[in-house]
Amino acid sequence: MSAANDLYITVIQPFLRELVSFIPQLIIAIVVFIVGYIISVGIGRLITEILKGVKFNKLFEKEGWQRAIEKADIKVDPSAFIGAIFKWIFVIVSLLLTVDILKLDKFGELLKDILNYIPNVIVAVLIFTVGVVIADIVEKLVRATVEKMKVGYASLAASIVRWTIWVFLVFMILDQLLPKSDLVQILYKGIVYGIVAAVAGSIALAFGLGGKDAAAEAIANLKRKMK
Repeated sequence: MSAANDLYITVIQPFLRELVSFIPQLIIAIVVFIVGYIISVGIGRLITEILKGVKFNKLFEKEGWQRAIEKADIKVDPSAFIGAIFKWIFVIVSLLLTVDILKLDKFGELLKDILNYIPNVIVAVLIFTVGVVIADIVEKLVRATVEKMKVGYASLAASIVRWTIWVFLVFMILDQLLPKSDLVQILYKGIVYGIVAAVAGSIALAFGLGGKDAAAEAIANLKRKMK
C-alpha cells in the first residue's frame, strides 16, 4: 500500500498537476491558431482579389508565360499564387505564436528559420514581376529606336536585349533564393558584365546587318543610274 501511495505522490500526482496546468495553454494555443488561420485565409483572398483587380495576370499573358506554363500541364493563377504566399506567411506566424504558447522551442526555431527565409521569396517574386515589366518596356524601346534609324533587324535586336534581361533576371532571383551559393555569385558577376556586351552586341549586329542591306541598296541604285 505504501509503494502504491509513493507511486501516486511521486509520479501520478505531478503528472496530473502538469496536465491540468497544460490544458488552458492548449486551449489558448488552439484558439490562437484557429483565429490566425482564418485571418491568414482572409488576407490571402484579399491580396488575390486586389491583384486581379489591377489586372496583374495580364503581365504574364502578355509575355507568354501563362501559355508556356499551361502547355506544361501546370495550371497556375499568378494572382492566386501570390495570395497563397501571403496566406502561408501568416499561417506560419500563427503556428509560431501557437508553439510559443506551448513552449515547443525546437519546432519554434524551425518555424523562425522558415519565416526568416520568406522575405527572400517575396523579393524574388517582386524581382520577377518588375523584370517582366522592364523586359517588355526595353524590348519595345529598342525595337522602336532601331526601326526609327531604319537600319533593319529591329526585331532581332529587341529579342536579344529582351532575353539578355531575362537571363540577368534569373540570376538575380537565384541570388535571392540561394544567397550563400558561391556558384550563383560567380555566374551573377559574369552575367552583369555580359549583359552590357550583349546589349551593345545586339545593337551593333542590327546596325551591321542593316548597313549591309543599305549598302546593297545603294550599289543597286548606282547601277541603275549608270545604265
